[in-house]
Amino acid sequence: MTEELHDKYEAVIGLEVHCQLLTQSKAFAPVSTEFGGMPNTQVTPLCLGHPGTLPVLNENLVRYTIKMGLATNCGVAKKSIFARKNYFYPDLPKGYQISQYETPICHDGHLDVTVDGEVKRIGITRIHMEEDAGKSIHDQDPYNTLIDLNRAGTPLIEIVSEPDIRSPQEAYAYLNRIKQIVQYLEICDGNMEEGSLRCDANVSIRPRGQKELGTRTELKNMNSFRNVERALEYEIRRQIRLVENGGEVNQQTLLWDANEMKTRQMRTKEEAHDYRYFPEPDLPPVMVTEAMLDEIRAELPEMPDVRKQRFVDEYGMSPEDAHNLTNDRYLADYFEEVVDRVGDPKPVSNIVLTEVLRVLNDRSITINEFPVSTERLAELIQIREDDKINSSAMTEIFNEMLKQEKGAEDLAKELNLIQVSDNSFLEPIVQEVIEDHPDEVERYKDGKKGLVGFFIGQVMQRSQGKANPQLVREMITEKLED
Repeated sequence: MTEELHDKYEAVIGLEVHCQLLTQSKAFAPVSTEFGGMPNTQVTPLCLGHPGTLPVLNENLVRYTIKMGLATNCGVAKKSIFARKNYFYPDLPKGYQISQYETPICHDGHLDVTVDGEVKRIGITRIHMEEDAGKSIHDQDPYNTLIDLNRAGTPLIEIVSEPDIRSPQEAYAYLNRIKQIVQYLEICDGNMEEGSLRCDANVSIRPRGQKELGTRTELKNMNSFRNVERALEYEIRRQIRLVENGGEVNQQTLLWDANEMKTRQMRTKEEAHDYRYFPEPDLPPVMVTEAMLDEIRAELPEMPDVRKQRFVDEYGMSPEDAHNLTNDRYLADYFEEVVDRVGDPKPVSNIVLTEVLRVLNDRSITINEFPVSTERLAELIQIREDDKINSSAMTEIFNEMLKQEKGAEDLAKELNLIQVSDNSFLEPIVQEVIEDHPDEVERYKDGKKGLVGFFIGQVMQRSQGKANPQLVREMITEKLED
């Protein structure tokens, strides 16, 4: 498809983002939400849909949702109600999901994202509370679908954007902003690959300049930020191609196939009336007081944009470095813990932005899985700052720390990398190098001052790399200038 044809149309995208909350118990039942339990062990009669069981609201579900609402500039409803969303599926034994419909607890917010240097404001229609369904497992039994209800009843928030997103790149930036905020609030770990952050997208196209919205499709099964971007790009192109060839876009739900890099039909898209929403009769309205709002506001942490600016002002960083460090809350925490131990932020940012991020990217891990603790990294930086090791030794020790739990100084000694700053050790080596190279000495004295590097190299070679090069420079210069 030519770029001219792509430019003829405008994409209209809205995202529905589900965040699994980090509460210790389920939304309406006193049972653990911890990940990784044996199937169907973290359940109660309520989770199993037994008749006569009554839900009890988890207060943290309310508080965490309000935190997200305040962090995304939403209004908070003083009164909101739960609703039953009715549908039949094997992993939903009650036959309905407790959610919110007409009265979401948070509404009319927005987020600003930056794409290609331009700030774009994306509206947030609503943030509401709901419970998760169970999990259907299709790949463990050749004849049957298995059901695990451990996840049934896990607290979720759904964040519904306005159809303000115009490109896959804007969608990516918006999703990344949501992840960043939930991490900073510590209400969700934001891990899309593990399902704690999930995204559905509503996509339509229209000729540029047209106000009327086109027929939309819904995209599901996008399990990474990049897959969201790829799926949106594919679907936009598919719809343009379809319309250009005289066809019509049908309203339907599509699954993204990451292996084939294309979408396939799941079902015709449901509307709200298909779910027969009605107020949840077993739960009272959620009442939010001003005192409760003030209390939750006081609990809000330093948010990403504020932290980024503080890094620029307090640590003298470039905005780009500050962004790279604060984009992930846990990486920013790691950085600041090391700074607290070392004192000087400059050498800390140097190694975190280069070596640490290199390892995280190469291994596809998070900073929480990084094998070098803040204490050990601080020790490595400190012995470098104290000139006990040189820069190449620092890199060698860092790579060894990824494999062993030993401290930096112990490894430096074990690998024979401790730098010598003892004049009595270096004096005879320096003197010997000068005496062995009379021609170079004469050239230096004739103005070839760059030869000091040659003499330093000779001393480093004869000391087997142990000499402190700065001290060697001072000693050689002093002797040659005599």
